[in-house]
Parts: sequence; C-alpha cells; structure tokens
Amino acid sequence: MARAALRWGVRDVAREAKVSPATVTRIEANAVANAATLAAIRTALESAGVEFIPENGGGAGVRLRNP
Repeated sequence: MARAALRWGVRDVAREAKVSPATVTRIEANAVANAATLAAIRTALESAGVEFIPENGGGAGVRLRNP
C-alpha cells in the first residue's frame, strides 16, 4: 500500500532503501526478513512521505502525510 501511495515500483523502493529489488519482492510476498532490512524500507518510505497507521480496530494501514 505504501508503495502504491507513492506510485513507486519495486526498484524505486529498493533504490531508496539500498536493498535489492528481489528483497523487496520477497518481503511483499510475506517472506521472512531481518529487522535491519525492514527498518531500511520503512525509513525510505517514511522519508518519502508515508505515515504508518497503527491498528485501530480496522487494521493497520498507511497514508501520505499532508504536505
């Protein structure tokens, strides 16, 4: 969802997080990933304007911060 909100492809996320595109694809397919890789991806997405929303009864989600 975060990637779609930014209109980023797998390669965009990989480039910004400094990981391989294959790693992003595996994580999106729910493969196990180490904490440092997940943190790098989250940081890249947050730096681009994504805000992660905690679960509030309707499930966790993402949105873009207001400019």
